[in-house]
Amino acid sequence: MDFSLPPDLIQFLRDLDTFIDRSITPLQHTDDNNRFFDHRREHARTDWDAGGLPSPEWEDLLHAAVARADEAGFYRLALPAQFGGQRDGSGRGGNVWMAVVREHLASRGLGLENDLQTEHSVVGNFPDVLMVSEFGTEEQKREFIGGRLKRQVRVTFGLTEPEHGSDATHMETKGRRGEKDGVKGWFVTGKKKWQTGMHRATHCFVFARTDGKDGQAKGITCFVVDPKSDGFKVESYEWTLNMPTDHATISLQDVFVPDSGVLGPLHGGLAIAQAFVHENRIRQAASSLGAAVFCINESVKYANKRKPFGTPLSHNQGIQFPLVELATQATMLRQLIRKTASEMDKIPHKEVDTKLGMEISMCNYYSNRLCCEAADRAIQVHGGNGYSRELPFEHIWRHHRRYRITEGSEEIQMRKVAAFLFGFGSRGAGGIPPVLPKL
Repeated sequence: MDFSLPPDLIQFLRDLDTFIDRSITPLQHTDDNNRFFDHRREHARTDWDAGGLPSPEWEDLLHAAVARADEAGFYRLALPAQFGGQRDGSGRGGNVWMAVVREHLASRGLGLENDLQTEHSVVGNFPDVLMVSEFGTEEQKREFIGGRLKRQVRVTFGLTEPEHGSDATHMETKGRRGEKDGVKGWFVTGKKKWQTGMHRATHCFVFARTDGKDGQAKGITCFVVDPKSDGFKVESYEWTLNMPTDHATISLQDVFVPDSGVLGPLHGGLAIAQAFVHENRIRQAASSLGAAVFCINESVKYANKRKPFGTPLSHNQGIQFPLVELATQATMLRQLIRKTASEMDKIPHKEVDTKLGMEISMCNYYSNRLCCEAADRAIQVHGGNGYSRELPFEHIWRHHRRYRITEGSEEIQMRKVAAFLFGFGSRGAGGIPPVLPKL
């Protein structure tokens, strides 16, 4: 069993670091752009007079960094060659590569090359592109994938509702057959919450029940909705623990969507929502791990440097042992993430849920929890400095606390592990598979 990274991946990380040092870090320190990353970060990023939305200058800086990364050939790593990417059958750009890259970037700390609060990175993640590639019509592929890569199209994802989150099959948003101006289609009515990026969205993927009963997976359809449509309204932007906010609550009242605006199979939209959730979860796990590693490493350095009463902090077991625990957990988690990502790369996408769903959920919920614990410990080790915004730990904690709720809450992930472990429903025979096969 070989746990070493392939040489071309190691070289990619070196090239990536060189690019960041030469192109992205200088941009961060030009024209006081570092205000978005130092103690002023939350205030600088937020347009308080516009209801707490991201400031235009902040978003323009992110776009400038992405443009440089795209020109240098790093941004589209995870995309197939047909979309200008590097993903191929050899593993390049696959789940192992992305897990390693995302951990590596997050372990660098806060910086313009990788801002986890905004899902920004010089190595992009493209769930919407892969979704449209898998389920879209040729016309939809041209419009959404082409426009997305040119940064002309911005899509929000509307599954969660004010009264329904994890219980998505009980959604109250409905679609009914109809016709408008001689065009056949659907009238969609309901509400959606946490529409991230709504202030810049050109389209919204809105999921609505079009058939079946509450609780049934079949009968939900994904509609591509134009936010300029009659009956579409942004009700509010929800202020959050980590500002700025771009998370909207929207309402739809008889919003007409033509048949050409249906993405994927009619009544089969839930499969679209879940199609690439596993890739997202393993990558999110790697990012949280990387942020945790940053917190641990910075705490170790500080504990060696800080000398209260003339003795380094690191000589105290009260400092040592919590960091030892975190370092041990991070090291074990890294192996599980990379092993799971490797196995994901070896099997067809449709088999990932049944064969690796348990491991992916383990990685996801545990890494997000670990990151919060590591950030909290870093605050404690650094004392008053850790509590201040002079250092990034409070920002990391506030952001990653979100991931224990979103992308499938911690409880939902644990419930999924339990389904495999105890053999609930169709989730296997139950129990942890033996390391050695039975004779």
